[in-house]
Amino acid sequence: MASSINSLEAIQKKIDAVKLFLSVSLSIANAHTVDFYTCDVWDQFMAVPPVEVLTEITLNGDHKRAPEHYLNHGSGTTKNITFGFCDDSKRLVDVAELLEAAYAHSLPGLGVCVGRTELLQTLRHTDNAQPLEEVPAAVVESEEFMNSKKSHEVQAMSEVVASLAQRCRVKQVIDVGSGKGYLCSFLSLQYGLQVYGIDSSSVNTHGAQERNRKLKKYSRAYQRHSKANRTPTVMPPSGQKDLEDIAPGERERGDMVKTSGDAEKEEGKGRRDGEAQTNTTGLTDQNEEDAMTSLTSAILLEDNSLPGLDQSDPASAPEDPFLSALCVGMVEPISPRVPPSELSLEERERRKRENLERKARSWVNSGGMGSGMLYSPLTSFVTAETELKEIIGELEDAVMVGLHTCGDLAPSTLRMFVAKRELLSVCSVGCCYHLLSEEFDPTRQECPSSSVCGFPLSGYLREQSWFCGRNARMSACLALERVAKGQGIQMESLFYRAVLHVILRDHYSSFKSEKRVGNVYSKATSFVDYVWRALRRLELDESKLSDSVIQGYHDTYRPRMVEMEAFNMLKVTLAPCIEGLILLDRLCYLKEQEDVAFSTLVQLFDPLLSPRCYGVVGVKAPGMELSE
Repeated sequence: MASSINSLEAIQKKIDAVKLFLSVSLSIANAHTVDFYTCDVWDQFMAVPPVEVLTEITLNGDHKRAPEHYLNHGSGTTKNITFGFCDDSKRLVDVAELLEAAYAHSLPGLGVCVGRTELLQTLRHTDNAQPLEEVPAAVVESEEFMNSKKSHEVQAMSEVVASLAQRCRVKQVIDVGSGKGYLCSFLSLQYGLQVYGIDSSSVNTHGAQERNRKLKKYSRAYQRHSKANRTPTVMPPSGQKDLEDIAPGERERGDMVKTSGDAEKEEGKGRRDGEAQTNTTGLTDQNEEDAMTSLTSAILLEDNSLPGLDQSDPASAPEDPFLSALCVGMVEPISPRVPPSELSLEERERRKRENLERKARSWVNSGGMGSGMLYSPLTSFVTAETELKEIIGELEDAVMVGLHTCGDLAPSTLRMFVAKRELLSVCSVGCCYHLLSEEFDPTRQECPSSSVCGFPLSGYLREQSWFCGRNARMSACLALERVAKGQGIQMESLFYRAVLHVILRDHYSSFKSEKRVGNVYSKATSFVDYVWRALRRLELDESKLSDSVIQGYHDTYRPRMVEMEAFNMLKVTLAPCIEGLILLDRLCYLKEQEDVAFSTLVQLFDPLLSPRCYGVVGVKAPGMELSE
């Protein structure tokens, strides 16, 4: 990574290029679909037929003109046409030119991002760096405890975070907006890091704590079972295979299944996590797959019964590749147990007392971060001004991370990293750009004058008072790669809403109601039914309309639905450019800080699996100068 490519001056130049392109094309992204027919949006912005737009996008999708074409030739103006728009009418006249310019001003076209592998090599390029323990492929492929998207994200990001921690020689990680705690659990169990997961929702933190507790509970049993499978055992004579004669790993595996219900009965019925995932693809044996599905459900849903498993038979318990890969030292050992019905009353009381004492000891240190407890979910609403020491009593030098932190939380994470001396590195992946507050948006809908806004973050863009607009930020959330692969937009629902707006304009004087239509489309059986449901939601007089009148509107505008489809495809094409500007602004902010030794944008995820795939990485550890 040559310093000239990612220097502050180079990033500012790329910001200027994207700004110039968006100054011409951003009006498309800011046009509201609801107003598509009432404001005649197509004729306002387009001088070409919709079929031409769709054909150009479909048949000529590889618009990859070299970025230098635009960076070196200024505005890209030819014959009174700028980026495909006529300079006089401001309407689109050259679709191919717009598509080429859109790619050139996206992050891939600008060539500003590094790959995850390249970043890892850079972070590990030290004389004393030890190689990280790689996560086995089975952990990702089997996806027992997460859906495929979350599994992909957690595995990819955790390796980067662990490398940052190793580079900065720290053991603490602070996950802001930790949600269900998947990343936190993986970092603590796989890499032995001490992780504090901070989320504003107590429901999330409680669920994360329970999920992590169960993962740790089963980890050691699986580890020992795996070891037992590799160690030959001498089988006893026929008829003598009682509990004491069973191999330790096999016995403990059976205990793991048998005691899951007992432990829950002792502790009381737990809260069910209704959003648990039970996708168990990747197992070759169907019986093992079915068993793993049941076990996964039991762990994440806190189900005391395991359908399909004989809890008295140790051989019925399946092996879990995810847990078998976790660090053995991160879990409490599970003592061999016989069925509770065979225990005496005194023995049951003794074991219950020991269990309670053991739990009390595990929580006595570090405010609940006791021996073997390397992940602590915390409930708190944090901003850039938050004092972390008030939340984390044992705060040390740490890495700050955020996986899909929503709206303003992503820029707040970067502000915290810059402001807090104990935060030595950061890895932030944002999302929900439509919830960002904009300092210079004339409407100022999201950003009160007294608060710190999320965009722009850098001094460079703030000096220029740049803003995108809410509709443009909504467009930035669209997933170009998914749409390109046929996972298109639900066009009919948008069409229904736009035609409804025409009806409201024609028959109701105040068609901009304070109430929202909401998700009426999913319940409607037809356009007529949709309109009736919407009118009831908006509490409007239904006597002004009839079924035939409503259907007439549908039939009138149905031939023009192709205009909406083409227009929204152009919005999708512009999405990476708007997202790119937001992320370049965040990177520029880090490069403006004197104590940040290294900063970059990195593509962490496959955009088909996870559209918000870019992370902002920064390191300010003293003596950790990295070549950019």
